[in-house]
Amino acid sequence: MLWDVHCHFPFNWENPDDPQYEQAVDARADALRDAGVTRASLLCSGRFGLTHDDALTYARRHEDLFLPSAQLDPEDTTPQELRRLHEIGYRGIKISGVRRPYDDYKYFPLYQTAEELQMPILFHLGVIGGGIDYQITHPRRDPRAAQSIRRQREMAEEARKNPGGGSPFRRGGMRDISATRMKPFHLDTIANNFPELRMIGAHLGGTGNYDEAASVARWRHNVYFDLSGGETIERHAIERRIVGHEIGVEKLIWGSDCGTDEIGDHAIRLEQIFEQAKLTEDESDRIRYWNAAELFGEAEPTLAAE
Repeated sequence: MLWDVHCHFPFNWENPDDPQYEQAVDARADALRDAGVTRASLLCSGRFGLTHDDALTYARRHEDLFLPSAQLDPEDTTPQELRRLHEIGYRGIKISGVRRPYDDYKYFPLYQTAEELQMPILFHLGVIGGGIDYQITHPRRDPRAAQSIRRQREMAEEARKNPGGGSPFRRGGMRDISATRMKPFHLDTIANNFPELRMIGAHLGGTGNYDEAASVARWRHNVYFDLSGGETIERHAIERRIVGHEIGVEKLIWGSDCGTDEIGDHAIRLEQIFEQAKLTEDESDRIRYWNAAELFGEAEPTLAAE
């Protein structure tokens, strides 16, 4: 069994008005099942694309697989709205791209409500990717990268002409986003104030933040970290001895965070991580499924006998 805690609703960023949601969601479900995924937290956005209510209708096409999680903006999501989302079927939350640090007091009422409703929160941590990965390519020598950067410039120009028109670009074409507002130590503040709130830090804390993530995981009971983020994060998980060493196996879970056609490859690399880290089958199963199942209330947490 395999649980994907970081599975995005297949929104078409290049064409936000693309109506092919039914086919895209079905294709995503098929790819997940082919990769051995038995449960997936489907991150449904109300910020861009479909509303939370509309996205839920597509998630329900595969109720045995998808556990709906609402991507939201804590800047303008009220506790009352969070309660409504929970009532209609959402069981988790995803937060990213915030205007203030995650541990700003303004967001505390939302965290308190999530704690009461037992809705785990997945926090993006570190730099937000997308577009061109300059670690592996560059538009100077890669035609596909050159095409991508031209499209980014076109989208930014469209946003300048139509501010607030549903584009991920804001404020006249610029993205008001900073990795300094999305750090693992912010989860420490939140955990100290809301000790029963279940939290997932994405991408092992984000490149550059691994030590912070390990420190928080070491001492905060309800803080976990996922292994999503692509091949660089997966490589660092072994090279920097994070899995099962800096972060214990009970504090790690898996997420794909990728396109439909890449899910199977990431599931294969997860098994390679287990082999390289020399984990036992029981330790691997904690990361594959049981940590997430306990986190989302679909399995009872176990404690050692006295």
